[in-house]
Amino acid sequence: MSTPLLRAKALEDVLGRRPQLVEPPAPKISDYFAANVFNEDAMRMFLTEEAWYAVRQASQHGARIDRKLADQVASGMKEWAASKGATHYTHWFQPLTGLSAEKHDAFFEPIGGGRSIERFDGSMLVQQEPDASSFPNGGIRNTFEARGYTAWDPSSPAFVMGRTLCIPTIFISYTGEALDFKMPLLRAIHAVDQAATEVCQYFDKDVTKVISTLGWEQEYFLIDKALYYARPDIMMCGRALFGHIPAKGQQMEDHYFGSIPDRVRAFMRDFETEALMLGIPVKTRHNEVAPNQFECAPVFEEMNLAVDHNVLLMDIMEKTAQKHDFRVLLHEKPYAGVNGSGKHNNWSLATNTGRNLLRPAKTPKENLQFLTFFVNTIAAIHAHADVLRASIASANNDHRLGANEAPPAIISVFIGDHLSKLLDELERNIKGAMSPDLKTELKLDIGRIPSVMLDNTDRNRTSPFAFTGNKFEFRAVGSSANCAGPMTVLNTIVAHQLRSFKKQVDALIAKGTKKDEAILRVIRDLIAHSKLIRFEGNGYGDEWVKEAAKRGLSNIKDTPRALDVWERKETKKLFADMEVLSAVELEARHEIELHSYTLKIQIESRVAGDLAQNHIIPTAIAYQNRLIENVRGLRDVLPAAQAKKATETPVKLIEEISEHLGEVKSLSDSMIEARKAANVLEDARDKAIAYCDKVKPHLEKLRYHVDKLELLVDDELWPLPKMRELMFTR
Repeated sequence: MSTPLLRAKALEDVLGRRPQLVEPPAPKISDYFAANVFNEDAMRMFLTEEAWYAVRQASQHGARIDRKLADQVASGMKEWAASKGATHYTHWFQPLTGLSAEKHDAFFEPIGGGRSIERFDGSMLVQQEPDASSFPNGGIRNTFEARGYTAWDPSSPAFVMGRTLCIPTIFISYTGEALDFKMPLLRAIHAVDQAATEVCQYFDKDVTKVISTLGWEQEYFLIDKALYYARPDIMMCGRALFGHIPAKGQQMEDHYFGSIPDRVRAFMRDFETEALMLGIPVKTRHNEVAPNQFECAPVFEEMNLAVDHNVLLMDIMEKTAQKHDFRVLLHEKPYAGVNGSGKHNNWSLATNTGRNLLRPAKTPKENLQFLTFFVNTIAAIHAHADVLRASIASANNDHRLGANEAPPAIISVFIGDHLSKLLDELERNIKGAMSPDLKTELKLDIGRIPSVMLDNTDRNRTSPFAFTGNKFEFRAVGSSANCAGPMTVLNTIVAHQLRSFKKQVDALIAKGTKKDEAILRVIRDLIAHSKLIRFEGNGYGDEWVKEAAKRGLSNIKDTPRALDVWERKETKKLFADMEVLSAVELEARHEIELHSYTLKIQIESRVAGDLAQNHIIPTAIAYQNRLIENVRGLRDVLPAAQAKKATETPVKLIEEISEHLGEVKSLSDSMIEARKAANVLEDARDKAIAYCDKVKPHLEKLRYHVDKLELLVDDELWPLPKMRELMFTR
């Protein structure tokens, strides 16, 4: 079938779709929430008291489970899974591909004589050895050293998906280095727990644990599967490399929070039901700004579990979408000219006593605690802004950052005018020895924080890191990213800052300074040293770029250079001191991220070249030939004067098409040569920068001329579904 016919058939298929309604298993969500999760209720039913207690201790305190109890847990878990119809099990992990991974094994085991048993013991639960040679390792292991181990993470409950028992695990090398996202995250969570708990002891001796919490907001696009398969660029790259923006895009903003289309609502209801049964507390759904863009969000959870749930949800969305004849686009910028997709990470810290450390309270003492964690977080961002920038760097996200719907690449913190004024007042007032009157005045000011918070911390959509009343919202995270990457960095830098804060406060106390005064003095110094990272204005304006440069804030616009921070001595020391990532692990991740960047641009370049050479150029020439025949025919049948006038338009079209065809061919050829030159480079950074500086620019130039041809060539001949069809057909 020719490509124009394929496009026509795709549109016909889309228009014939009807919502596929799937009823949830019960009328009330509470009746089936977490039905497929081996949670506490399930463990109490299927485990002995001793085994249940062992899992609880392992989950909450990191205690080891001995082999005998592991066998008991495995037996109970298998029985529970079998009651849900499971026949297989898998260690579910998150390698550095950015996706989840799994290898399924059957419970079934032959025992001879034509008989078999269902077997699953503690050794199978606790550890597996998958063939790990093809997963990214950044040079940690040679290809022939394939041994990688998955190890059970009891803090994230097992679940049944389909007919498979899925056991969340970490993934490490034979020599113990982390090869996944989960292991460094768990280390960072532990680091911030320790550091924050010690600081909390200044205020509340009952606090023995601090929990990192995360609430993510997942944005995504939907595209009908027929249109998806008619666009090779979207299939292979996740985004449309070509396509002229339609007359109507998102400028009317009529899609945002509008009525959800019936087909989309049926899809949402289906994937939400699956997610809820797996314990993912999805609560919110709505249309986003761009046509065919949507969002879902859960309630806050403990961070490790929240990350697992987000990775799992992306998988569920992909599978459910196909049942509804959709495909989900998680790319950060699938369509030029309209908003891209992010994954806002709402981060906070909570104590085991039930207090949110970033929520202002009613008493000066509690608000001094709030200010301590609030100001230390800002100080951590200021000290390690480049590390935070690197944590959200990717080829996909480079298209989105600063593109008028996402934060710029300049890391800054928004806290609102009233809190800014409060911090400025604290900075001015806390000098020298404090008089009793000043102490009283400061406490009164601190005690008034809740009243100034009301309606005075509106979200600044242009800020990458904004305080929103009881949490910080990291808005620069990309929609396809694993939250574990940026959350590992955020927890690590905050833990490091809190450790430094306590050391300074303890030193002042040792010299005889009262505790509260010591805390206020260090807070004052932190406010003064970190004030340059605070910005309340428009992050999209050119004025901010100039102002940020004056302040000495980095503006690293591309991924390869953003990743340079991983090689700095101070970065390696930071992660090593906090026992989150060793120098070897950090170097490996740098290598992997550079390689991933190169591969993504390489694939886009190859796909763009293929489309240009095999789809666009032949189509434009075919239409040009029609015009040439038209000109010849007019000249044959009309008098010369009339023919001259009648052929002016087609001749002009022929000339315009020829001009753009020449550019498409020339750019395609030069892009291939740039790619060849980059491919011979040995160093991963040099290659990534060559792809960034020499190959990637060809893509936008090529797009310009292809999009011009789209406007000139007969619509019936154009081979690819157009942007208006991709964005508005559902």
